[in-house]
Amino acid sequence: MLPTLHPGDQVLIHPGAYRYAPPQVGDIVLARHPHHRKLYLVKRIQSAVDHSYFLIGDNVLESTDSRVFHSISLDHILGEVTCLF
Repeated sequence: MLPTLHPGDQVLIHPGAYRYAPPQVGDIVLARHPHHRKLYLVKRIQSAVDHSYFLIGDNVLESTDSRVFHSISLDHILGEVTCLF
């Protein structure tokens, strides 16, 4: 799969997107890195099981994602990406 984002791209985030409904497989989200609290990630949800979300980058050869840090909980997801600039 080709990368959706490129260096210098900007995104618009909907921070309340998951207030009433959980994230869905295929959603692109902004998440806080589980081991580096000041690092933010834009990743796609590949799977969701028991309120645990497996995130994967579109550029799988270069991405640091759940294959490295495993699944994350909903409290690490800060919002849904709604627009790319």
